[in-house]
Amino acid sequence: MNGFILMLPLFFIRFVLLGWLNSTALKRGAHFAPMAGAQKIMYVLYQMTNVVLILFPLFLRVHGSAPLLVLGGVTYVLGAGILLAATISFAKPNEQGLNTTGSYRFSRNPMYVGYFVYFLGCAILLGSFFYYGALVLFQIATHWVILAEERWCSATFGETYDEYQQQVRRYL
Repeated sequence: MNGFILMLPLFFIRFVLLGWLNSTALKRGAHFAPMAGAQKIMYVLYQMTNVVLILFPLFLRVHGSAPLLVLGGVTYVLGAGILLAATISFAKPNEQGLNTTGSYRFSRNPMYVGYFVYFLGCAILLGSFFYYGALVLFQIATHWVILAEERWCSATFGETYDEYQQQVRRYL
């Protein structure tokens, strides 16, 4: 099976489902906080690794031993589930536009957690060291993007976000 098939649920959840649930949330999901200094470099790296993680599977096939296929499949489905739950929650912000309910009760960044687990499942199923490397770079860059988002959220939502930040972990 061509590896790009693995990307179809991602496109459906991130764009079709989110747009169907809340078109405003689809626009919010495309917004990135202003970047400063090294964050700009990491933002470029984030975008580049996104392209690699999504398009490189076009040139790969799902393969591996039965245990690796099971591990990869379970990780992939878990990531898709986390991403699905986070997307549904993201479509339902509070009156200020801040997400603090649903999966956002457990993580301030459940969509990013979902992306990581989803792409990790893809890496296992594709068995590509290059893909694993791209995923590591993606996660490093994502952390820097999240730091910029946190700064923006604090400036935008003030004390409400600061309290939320104290109560809920960044990742898990």
